[in-house]
Amino acid sequence: MSKYEDTLFEQGHISNHIFKNRYMVAPMTRVSSEEDGTPNERAHQYYKRFAVGGFAAVITEGIYPDTAYSQGYEYQAGLATENHKEAWKPIVADVKKHGAKMIAQLMHAGAQSQGNYYKDHSVGPSPFQPPSDKVSVYGGEGAFPVAEELSKEGIEQVKQGFVQSAIFAKDAGFDGVELHGANGYLLDQFLSETINERQDEYGGSVENRLRLLLELIREVRKAVGENMIVGIRISQLKATNPHFRWSGGEEDARVIFTALGQSNVDYIHLSDDDATTPGFGEGTMTMTEAAQRFSSVPIISCGSLADPEKASTLIENNVADFIAIGRQALANPDTPLRVQQGLPLSEFNKEGIMLPKAYVKDFELEQELIED
Repeated sequence: MSKYEDTLFEQGHISNHIFKNRYMVAPMTRVSSEEDGTPNERAHQYYKRFAVGGFAAVITEGIYPDTAYSQGYEYQAGLATENHKEAWKPIVADVKKHGAKMIAQLMHAGAQSQGNYYKDHSVGPSPFQPPSDKVSVYGGEGAFPVAEELSKEGIEQVKQGFVQSAIFAKDAGFDGVELHGANGYLLDQFLSETINERQDEYGGSVENRLRLLLELIREVRKAVGENMIVGIRISQLKATNPHFRWSGGEEDARVIFTALGQSNVDYIHLSDDDATTPGFGEGTMTMTEAAQRFSSVPIISCGSLADPEKASTLIENNVADFIAIGRQALANPDTPLRVQQGLPLSEFNKEGIMLPKAYVKDFELEQELIED
């Protein structure tokens, strides 16, 4: 029996859903679907291997929800059409057959879009150009263009896209959806005072900048019902600005997490470089601690938690309810089984594993891992 049996391998609960342990796969951009966003057999095997490896839940890569401005990367997976929905069905069924829940992370890239099959420009809460260049490993090159400001009608279209995609997710068999409000994508752009310069009810105060997120939670919940999980991912850091922090520090965290906790959301998923370091300056709470203190919903903590001792401490101290891992899951798709059996974890190799197109190159090797 693992020494983590009473922490990492206890059952967990989100809403009325029971999870067999506390390990989840964090969402990671893969850019390995078809050009039109249809997930393929490579994606199928990629997700299946985590379920076979003992994870309680798999949260997908960020999936774009509409055929307008939401796509962020070429060859990114979509859940915006009937064809997308049908392609996800066997993947979801296979993951669930092997004992894992599957949650679709719905992501609108906004100004942080560097490749779109449907449109040749981007949108955001205000005219904005992300501060760093596009990410070459995801197929980008050069500076981001300046995004166009969304009109009120445009905001409604964004919400309609998320809602329809959530309905597609339900029809495809997903156990839940996670709204991507982190890492500098559109929902996070609305939340960020340095990006959102709107003068209407969607800009200005923290409460106003939260408005789109809260409206979206409410409308998605109404569309999918109470039995489907609706979660949200939140971070301070952006993909194009990893040093960004909320100017109001812990007070901003109080307002944000209190509002999210009082919404109809089932969990909050934190994304951080290191989930155990102060989130707002020396001597402050971590992001996970702030979310746990100011909300009353289950917390998923993510950020440098590959060490099971470190991860189990968060569960044992009731700071987090679940642990999401990314890089370590790529290196060890069977992390839960290894930890439970006391087996060593393989070292993470960034060059060989993290690059999103590595799965094309290493597909045969991964198939062997699944069969083993």
